[in-house]
Amino acid sequence: MAKEFNVPPVIFPSGGNPSTGPQQRRVPTVPFQPPRTANPNLPFMSFDVGSAIASTSFSTPAFGGNGVGSGLGFEDELPLLEELGINTRQIWRKTVSILNPLRVNASLHEDADLSGPFLFLMSFGLFQLLAGKLHFGIILGWVTVAALFLYVVFNMLAGRNGNLDLYRCLSLLGYCMLPMVIFSAFSLFVPQGGVVIFAMGAFFVLWSTRVCTRLLVELASCGDEHRGLIFYACCLIYMLFSLLVIF
Repeated sequence: MAKEFNVPPVIFPSGGNPSTGPQQRRVPTVPFQPPRTANPNLPFMSFDVGSAIASTSFSTPAFGGNGVGSGLGFEDELPLLEELGINTRQIWRKTVSILNPLRVNASLHEDADLSGPFLFLMSFGLFQLLAGKLHFGIILGWVTVAALFLYVVFNMLAGRNGNLDLYRCLSLLGYCMLPMVIFSAFSLFVPQGGVVIFAMGAFFVLWSTRVCTRLLVELASCGDEHRGLIFYACCLIYMLFSLLVIF
């Protein structure tokens, strides 16, 4: 005999049976949206991505000079070496003028610079390094002392009318080191301690001395009457550098 259970009736919120009455469609509720700020200059506070993108605009920065912001392209920009104050054309012209000791153009050396002298001194030290001699510190020290020595000697000879400054003196000494650089390169293929290297040393010392003396006399006033003493001082300076190559 089956036992009967009393099942209580199911009551739905609509008040009827879903199987007998029409099904009601549930309307989705709108998600919570925070209120927009009253300040239109802060679109990111409104949490509205579309309006933020539309209302936010960034102006292109304008750069001074010859940049892109001024309307000029990169073709109008100066080369990096010229912006750093290194004029490669001027260095090349000065170098070519020193290669001819009989016709030296002194007007090219009126604008002193240290880019060319530094290049020649490093080249001289590099050739000495290839010969097994580490002389970089000695070369830089001797050039500094030699420039001070020549500056003092010239201005003492010229007196109050002397107009040779230390910067130009260092520039002229450095550019006239070009024959010493050539001598240092040739010494790699010449046996040491022979007559040939001494003769080559004398030739390149006279070359450097002649060029340096002529530039100092023509570029500085009151130097023509003391040409012999200036020649002697320059000869002593470049003779010291030739001894580094020979010995």
